[in-house]
Amino acid sequence: MAAKIYSNKDASLATIKRKTLAVIGFGSQGHAHALNLKDSGMKVIIGLYAKSKSREVAKKLGFEVMDTADAVKAADVIFVAVPDTKIAAVYNKDIAPNLTKGKTLLFSHGFAVHFKTIEPPADVNVIMVAPKGPGHTVRSQFVDGKGVPGLIAIHNDATGNAKKIALAWARGVGCTRAGVFETNFKEETVTDLFGEQVVLCGGASALVKAGFETLVEAGYQPEMAYFECLHELKLIVDLMNESGIAGMRFSISETAEWGDVSVGPKIIDASVKKRMQKQLKVIESGKFAKEWIAEADSGCKNFNRIRREEAKHQIEKVGERLRSTMSWIKQKKLKKGAAQASYVSASK
Repeated sequence: MAAKIYSNKDASLATIKRKTLAVIGFGSQGHAHALNLKDSGMKVIIGLYAKSKSREVAKKLGFEVMDTADAVKAADVIFVAVPDTKIAAVYNKDIAPNLTKGKTLLFSHGFAVHFKTIEPPADVNVIMVAPKGPGHTVRSQFVDGKGVPGLIAIHNDATGNAKKIALAWARGVGCTRAGVFETNFKEETVTDLFGEQVVLCGGASALVKAGFETLVEAGYQPEMAYFECLHELKLIVDLMNESGIAGMRFSISETAEWGDVSVGPKIIDASVKKRMQKQLKVIESGKFAKEWIAEADSGCKNFNRIRREEAKHQIEKVGERLRSTMSWIKQKKLKKGAAQASYVSASK
């Protein structure tokens, strides 16, 4: 049975029109949800800690900014848009003491609830609205009159209308323009982490670097390796996104297609799938979550070291130089210490 797809006709903004909506955090997802809801005519306030660099950004964008605890007190719906590893501290200090019966806690990812780093009371709604795209894309698509697909989930329905609130929020941020699917906190959390780690981020970046290194180590020019292993990847992914794997294969040459079907399974073989299955179990067991939380609690020493090492890879230097010659690619320089909300993505 096909999953039901919710659209604008299934969601009423009236459900949250007279409510005060607090966005706690003003990073990638936080700023996008806040701006889209504001443009949809909703009353949105921003909750931030006293020294947050996002305070001035939010004020300049026309929002009332409060300390987190005060925003929770004032709001009917509280969107927790802070990093997964920081949710517990913010929740225990500023959110939990100010929750009252009938309020709604909203998340865009199920990590904290599913892995029980927080345990909300039974008398509040606990819901999720998860756009399937980065915050900057959620915003840019909305501004263009479009939207990104999204997920909703209901973990606790204390008031009897939690689903209506989730759908209304999804409409307010633009997701019902593209289609919204219902899931649960476990399914969203596990599949999201798995996709990031083995395919979308970890798998793709490792595959790109391995291909680049193989060509360069064999004596081929780094520029050629960059074009073949990184630059053209977007073109292939765009084709897959538009019409699936079969559609991509229709658009490429027969030589490329034969290489795809005959060589691809030799590279990504059964042994790779076994390691994917092993990592899935690591995620499901909560081991990855515990390791990541421990890393964050220790000051991210290993994480920051790996970041610095990865940034020095030859593919980064070659890519920066080549992209500077491509006028059709909008160059984005990330300023150190800049707030995510002040960044405008080139990606649509």
